[in-house]
Amino acid sequence: MTGTALTFSKMHGAGNDFVVIDSRSRAAGMMDAALARAIGDRHRGVGFDQLAELRPAEDADLALDFWNADGTQAGACGNATRCVAAMVMGQTGAQTLTIRTARGLLRAEDRDGQIWVNMGAPVLEWQGIPLARDCDTLHLPLSGDPAGVGMGNPHCVFFVPDAEAAPVATHGPVVEHDPLFPDATNVEFASLVAPDHLRLRVWERGTGITLACGSGACATAVAANLRGLTGRQVTITADGGTLMVDWRDDGVWLTGPVAHVFTATLAKGFGA
Repeated sequence: MTGTALTFSKMHGAGNDFVVIDSRSRAAGMMDAALARAIGDRHRGVGFDQLAELRPAEDADLALDFWNADGTQAGACGNATRCVAAMVMGQTGAQTLTIRTARGLLRAEDRDGQIWVNMGAPVLEWQGIPLARDCDTLHLPLSGDPAGVGMGNPHCVFFVPDAEAAPVATHGPVVEHDPLFPDATNVEFASLVAPDHLRLRVWERGTGITLACGSGACATAVAANLRGLTGRQVTITADGGTLMVDWRDDGVWLTGPVAHVFTATLAKGFGA
């Protein structure tokens, strides 16, 4: 699939792992569904929760496209955006970045070594999430009384007594493809630890169980606040680490750990 050797970086944010490909020197991105699936194969390729491709942008420092392991595209990926921001800031010495995504124009900031990304305002209208029909998005008409929130991706958030015991592997894929979600959905299972602390487990659309999900953490924090469970500043413990969400007037800000694992090159003709 690749006519030339392809260099990439492997990164993760709280165990949410990504392949990062820098296509800023190209006029257009090089990714397609077949190549994303091949790279995403954890046995025959590299493996990732999402792939992030950097592209040039006229109205921002860079543009980002996101791909799921099944070859579908994602509109947003908070942890991948933080990883890319950390990488580019390290290369350039910049303290702030603007990043063009399908979600919109996002802002990243380095605050004393912590990489924060503004993921934008949450979408709470049924058409924008999107849902298949008009309904109360804070109490979706599904068993378990979940909430629906859009953060560039659709999210269905269940509040459960104990996230550790939540049926993520069995219930997640069922809800992902429920007819209420015409574009499928990410599924979150959260339990309240304290008024400023949630435990979260995630089933991601197009990928499956992941150790963390940035946009899912943002959606969960928004839903928890609107349900009266937490304030707007929330610590979220995911399977892979701790994220922090701060829902401000200008959008939902996200931070957490970022790690560069390695940089490598795929062989010429990989996936053929």
